[in-house]
Amino acid sequence: MNLIHTNICGPLNTLARGGYSYFITFTDDHSRYGYVYLMKYKSKAFARFKEYKLQLENHTGHKIKALRLDQGGEYLSGEFIDYLKENGILSQWIPPGTPQLNGVAQRRNQTL
Repeated sequence: MNLIHTNICGPLNTLARGGYSYFITFTDDHSRYGYVYLMKYKSKAFARFKEYKLQLENHTGHKIKALRLDQGGEYLSGEFIDYLKENGILSQWIPPGTPQLNGVAQRRNQTL
């Protein structure tokens, strides 16, 4: 898994069953295979990323090399940034106001 695109969508106008108002997507750049996780709060993004990373590595045996993400506050915590560094994952930050630079994740969210 060379590059993974991620983005959060929400709050949704209609809550999903269980009271979820957000979802986060992770999409492999090469295969376009994607995962979707429901969240009640955007602050759960880091926990969902760790869950995704573990599932992906257990399933494929490959490690994530880079993560393309916007500069939303949910991604900017020191804990999240440190985790990426500790795991050798390059952060590809998208400049504010340029969602088109994260088009893979944006299109996935629009489709969902």
